[in-house]
Amino acid sequence: MTIELHQLGKRYNRHWIFKNLSATLKAGAPVAITGANGSGKSTLLQVLAGALEKSTGTIHWESNGREIVPEKRFSSTSVCAPYLELIEELTLTEFFEFHATFKKWLPGLSIPQIIASMDLQAAANKQIRDFSSGMKQRVKLAQAILTDTPALFLDEPTSNLDLKGIAMYHQWMQQYTQGRLLVIASNDETEIGFCQQRIHISDYAK
Repeated sequence: MTIELHQLGKRYNRHWIFKNLSATLKAGAPVAITGANGSGKSTLLQVLAGALEKSTGTIHWESNGREIVPEKRFSSTSVCAPYLELIEELTLTEFFEFHATFKKWLPGLSIPQIIASMDLQAAANKQIRDFSSGMKQRVKLAQAILTDTPALFLDEPTSNLDLKGIAMYHQWMQQYTQGRLLVIASNDETEIGFCQQRIHISDYAK
């Protein structure tokens, strides 16, 4: 999968968050979006993922030589971000079962296996509302990384994780993201140290 950005820009009223951004994002070459707090990293990530509309420029998605039109991109995309909410009235198992009605898990993964890989077996039948912030972050990461989509967008993926959770993140990055298009918005080298391409949002601020 490839995403081509040409003269991409986003503004709110008269204030440009970024402008004239051109880049090629390719599967198998992880991309980091970096920049100061409040500079627009999350905004760019949301524009790429289709959650926000661009103001100028074009975004072209292509897979195996064929264009992926905007209305088809949802099924190709997984997102993990602090501003995305979980359904806290559901138990962990119920939440993953509900998610599976929209998108499939990666081949060979069952919900019990996923919960075990998160080290949350004891919480499988507990409501997510009773989870700690770190446990909720593990759920968000699992929902994104372990879903069978070619494009994966992560915003500050290790926020609220302890050392064991960070180790889980790195294991999943190595095991489940090869050959996928991966974009991570972060300044933390713990999260983006392996990224092969970097987009510095300040380079496109106007």
